[in-house]
Amino acid sequence: MRLGISLRSAHAVDDARVGARWMVERAVVAREAGLDSLFVGDHHAVPVPYYQNTAILGRLLAEWGDRPAGALYLLPLWHPVLVAEQVGTLAAIARGRFVMQCAVGAGAGQFGALGVAPADRASRMEAALDVIRRLLRGQEVTSDGPWRIGPTRIAPLPPEPVEVWVGGHAPPAVDRAARLGDGWLAGPELLPAEARDLLEAYRERCHVHGRTPSAIAIRRDVHVGADPADARRVAERVLERGYRGFRPGVCVVGGVEEVAGELRDLGSMGYTDVIVRHLADDQGEALASIARLREVRAALIDA
Repeated sequence: MRLGISLRSAHAVDDARVGARWMVERAVVAREAGLDSLFVGDHHAVPVPYYQNTAILGRLLAEWGDRPAGALYLLPLWHPVLVAEQVGTLAAIARGRFVMQCAVGAGAGQFGALGVAPADRASRMEAALDVIRRLLRGQEVTSDGPWRIGPTRIAPLPPEPVEVWVGGHAPPAVDRAARLGDGWLAGPELLPAEARDLLEAYRERCHVHGRTPSAIAIRRDVHVGADPADARRVAERVLERGYRGFRPGVCVVGGVEEVAGELRDLGSMGYTDVIVRHLADDQGEALASIARLREVRAALIDA
């Protein structure tokens, strides 16, 4: 099982340069910890500094090396030609394989800010993904909707094929991932039993569509402490504030052995990749947790 990281992109700082520097520092420590992949998310119209995916990932790739990297794109909110151009450029910058994560997205605020009707999310995502894939293969694309696109090609093209992970956990989203994605990304809000059931549902839909996934990934929000007590000291302050509205038992908190054990259980279910995001607000605590992932990864490899 591979262990990757999705860096937090929102940072409530007075000086916007501070949050950007924190993301760079976290990417450096993740590289030094030997993590297998690096990702950033996608959100819009956020009231605190949120470092947008294409720009910040371009900076982070200078620190990352030749392991896989990628970004999430909430495709209903983007023009597909723009996404294809951004991905083609990022894939040309990256020294390793590029993974485009995509999902339909949620939240009335960001959909309203970009003038997109939430009811059209699924159809816009599927249409966008089709256009993006054809453009990234070097094809000329024409489309009458949802975007009117005249005869169009893009460059640069990715040096190697871009891998597409489709996220989601509702039954239509799981089917979409099996039908259209190279891989599936399960969300961080799932309890272990739910993660197991959804994985089985995803495999069943892959069988129906005759697809063999390249990755079956799940995100977990974590804090790795020096020991269990240290982990609780840091994480409980965050969780008591109602972190993202998550239910108890969703986040993974503990020392190296405890965290490795919970992630190992996900591997036993059949997940090939766990993508972690860190709970800690404090930069020093977050960096320490990321550094300890070296030991967590070693424990997963040795299992």
